[in-house]
Amino acid sequence: MEHPIFWHDLLPVIKNVPAHTFHALIGFVLVLAFAFRANRQLVAAHAAGTELVPDEKLTARNIAELFVGFIRSMSEAVLGARADRYLGLFGTFFLFILVCNLMGLVPGFSPPTSNFQTTLALGFASFIAFNYIGISDQGLVKYLAHFAGPIWWLAALMFPLELVGAFVRPFSLGLRLFGNMTGDHLVLEIFTSLTKVGVPIIFYFFGTLVSVLQAFVFTLLTVIYVSLSVGHDEHHHH
Repeated sequence: MEHPIFWHDLLPVIKNVPAHTFHALIGFVLVLAFAFRANRQLVAAHAAGTELVPDEKLTARNIAELFVGFIRSMSEAVLGARADRYLGLFGTFFLFILVCNLMGLVPGFSPPTSNFQTTLALGFASFIAFNYIGISDQGLVKYLAHFAGPIWWLAALMFPLELVGAFVRPFSLGLRLFGNMTGDHLVLEIFTSLTKVGVPIIFYFFGTLVSVLQAFVFTLLTVIYVSLSVGHDEHHHH
């Protein structure tokens, strides 16, 4: 199989930067540019008093509103009324991972999510976020107490098991995303090099589907972990 040529390798200065870092930075800039554009359009709509009226054409604002609605419905199904507090976190994870995944379908670009360092960093970002949210919501003592389980005489057994399970989460998140995206783009590269025309279109379709699905799975698991970290008295109440 031919080794694919990336734009990163052809740039004199940029090629000294690790490829996954360079492409992750591109993903970050694209997400930031989209958010900035959508926000400007929303501010303009507020100024004109038309914020409740969708734009006639497909704009960044329309896409952002649909996207936020999707993230809200997904997170509310798990977190209930509390979901709105964390929409920014969940939406950022989904959009950044989606852009990074789809980057691998563009000739000359490599998906940063096919590098374990990137996916592990995302896993630890999720780990830090849901632990911070849990401690902020319940306080450190109460948060640690929930690792002991509801039965006091099983606490000595449950606490270390739950603690290990919590520390495994960032690795499982990173490995899942890394394995699926590496396998998906490897298959695409193989069939593209073998067939050149026609057949790869099918795998581009499946590659897009996998990219969306893996962004969704990572985000949904983060939502679930946040749900497990916060108190449960308000869940499923709107």
